[in-house]
Amino acid sequence: MEILIDAHTLERAEERGTNKDEIEDVIRTGSAITAKYGRIGKAKVYDFKQTRHNKYYEQKRVEVFYTIEEDKIVTVTVYVFYGRWEE
Repeated sequence: MEILIDAHTLERAEERGTNKDEIEDVIRTGSAITAKYGRIGKAKVYDFKQTRHNKYYEQKRVEVFYTIEEDKIVTVTVYVFYGRWEE
């Protein structure tokens, strides 16, 4: 299925520390999470091992929310959380 990444999602991605490739990867291979308003949510944890805003983080969790319109996945927004998760 084709993935259309909305301009709003790309803006939030840049601000929050992710990118188009990770968004597409989360949609394709991430785990389902709860979403509101009839949307679909998926999340995936990535190794980060970098500093962000003067603090070191081992991992980041990228959450993508989207809808399916006709034959296309259309993103709504993306969130990124930094920390450590047990898989």
